[in-house]
Amino acid sequence: MINMTMTTMIKRGCVIILLFMAALPGLAQDKDFGVWYGVSTSKGITDKFDLELSGMLRTFKNASQVDQGFFEAGLKYKINKNLSAAFSYRIIDAVEDNDKYYAQHKFFLDLSGDVKLSAFQLSGRFRFQTRIKTYLEYYTDKFPDYTGRLKGKVTYRTPSFPVNPYISYEAFCPMFITSDRVIGKQRFSLGIQYKTPKKHTIDIGYIRQRDFLPHISDINILSLGYDFKL
Repeated sequence: MINMTMTTMIKRGCVIILLFMAALPGLAQDKDFGVWYGVSTSKGITDKFDLELSGMLRTFKNASQVDQGFFEAGLKYKINKNLSAAFSYRIIDAVEDNDKYYAQHKFFLDLSGDVKLSAFQLSGRFRFQTRIKTYLEYYTDKFPDYTGRLKGKVTYRTPSFPVNPYISYEAFCPMFITSDRVIGKQRFSLGIQYKTPKKHTIDIGYIRQRDFLPHISDINILSLGYDFKL
């Protein structure tokens, strides 16, 4: 009976996300749809350090073409029960303007924190990101670009079932350059997480991403994620 109820909740959550995505008005000059498929895992090395691994495949052009795929490895340090820091490296194979795929390298420094308020979990993250491109279309591509990313997330911990809805917002801010905008890109997300007793997590979400630079463009994204603990 419980399994049937949880399955029903997951199905209803998926339907709500898809209906919300379909009903969202298109306000941008360019509109697109994509699906992101992700898998991640982590392994405790010591009481303070965790090894984190993840991979993702992202599509665009109405989910008909692969935009990029990447593999990421990182090390997280637990400062205390509410605060952690992390360093990670991501190798990316991404499509460029000539419709060919080239490698990109990204390095991340993270500072993350979370706090529980009743049934809600509030979390935040500041990420400092460096990207190095191997496809040099413009002179500026010879140099790394730097981005500061601020993300806030609210998760509702459902008391009776391991199905947790969440909502989040992330802003990408160009750093160390002269820019017409403080925020170059933003992501609004909502979804549900289903956690099994064996530390497996299934994440189904909707992401509305808006790029402001070099011009305004929107993409609606269906995000499918799977996480497991080693």
